[in-house]
Amino acid sequence: MTSLAVLALIACSKPADTTNEIIAEENMAMDENVMDANLATPAAFQLNETTWEFTQDGKPMMETVDASGNYIAWSGTEHVDHGTSVMKDGKACFTSAMDKEGETCWTTSPVEIGQSMETTSDKGEKLTVKRVAYMAAPDAVKAK
Repeated sequence: MTSLAVLALIACSKPADTTNEIIAEENMAMDENVMDANLATPAAFQLNETTWEFTQDGKPMMETVDASGNYIAWSGTEHVDHGTSVMKDGKACFTSAMDKEGETCWTTSPVEIGQSMETTSDKGEKLTVKRVAYMAAPDAVKAK
């Protein structure tokens, strides 16, 4: 009888071990898939709360985008432009409140503070911009 009880226990424990092994393997496979998905999906480029310096039409420019997506561009103490910005399909898109040209979108790439990138507008304009530490626009150039 003892041997029958042992055989019964062995017979009952095998599927449990196999089931546990299958579950463990499935969990490992899911973990690997999640890790692969996280590695394959880089963080989206964020434009809000960034400041940039560049030269346009021979003028040194600064442009800052606040937390709400409003931007202001200036050169020295001259207010040059202001409006709204959004990210669309991986591009930074700006709509000026000072002209009727509508939205203009620019290519982007992730850059850290102090790094530069080449950007091209949907109209074919090319510009080198450098990301600098975020700052609010000076009072002297803020839009009224």
